[in-house]
Amino acid sequence: MFVSAASIWEIAIKARLGKIDADPDALVAAIDASGFIELPVRAAQAARVGALPRLHTDPFDRLLIAQAIAEPLRLLTADAGLKAYGELVTLV
Repeated sequence: MFVSAASIWEIAIKARLGKIDADPDALVAAIDASGFIELPVRAAQAARVGALPRLHTDPFDRLLIAQAIAEPLRLLTADAGLKAYGELVTLV
């Protein structure tokens, strides 16, 4: 199981803005303790975002899709809007 650094980045921004109550440092520690593997954001993944169809506008979600395509991995999400990207997305 992988956790994208982009997800922690988004959580850190939203926590700082007061949109969510979360401690990014505690999340990083929990990822490490759980045995999950951190998925870094690589330049080739970031570049792939530009080639994605505009099915979803959130930049973090688009990066997660690009990572799933590039690795390849399945993206587990509660965001039904991402299902438009096809079989690599699993709604949970």
